[in-house]
Amino acid sequence: MSDTDRISDSAFKAIRSIDYTVIFVRDMEAMRRFYEDILGFSLTRELSSNWYEYQIGNNTLALSRPGLTASDIPIPAGSATLQLAFKVSASDVNQCAEELQRKGVETVSPPTDRDFGHRTLFFRDPDGNLLEMFAEI
Repeated sequence: MSDTDRISDSAFKAIRSIDYTVIFVRDMEAMRRFYEDILGFSLTRELSSNWYEYQIGNNTLALSRPGLTASDIPIPAGSATLQLAFKVSASDVNQCAEELQRKGVETVSPPTDRDFGHRTLFFRDPDGNLLEMFAEI
């Protein structure tokens, strides 16, 4: 059987979407305040003091302490573990930047029109993960 045959027969071809995204956190209280108070996400489910969920469109964003499902060691301070990109309208990118500034959140990169057709704004959550607000332009 060739590699092409194995890929075309793969059960993984049934995947149609990412259902949820988990951020392994170092400081749960700071992360909850950020996602709920700064970004305004509504808590949709709390499974324990180690797992909180927010519904973002068709995706669930979960905050979890490392070790809940695997024995990974905590991520070292100063290390971003992921980048999340939140899609908004072009005018919302600027409004998000203004709101972050009012709330005392420093931006990594201000609203910028990129050559690849996006308007972007980058900032970090309390654990140092890179967050992006973007619009197609």
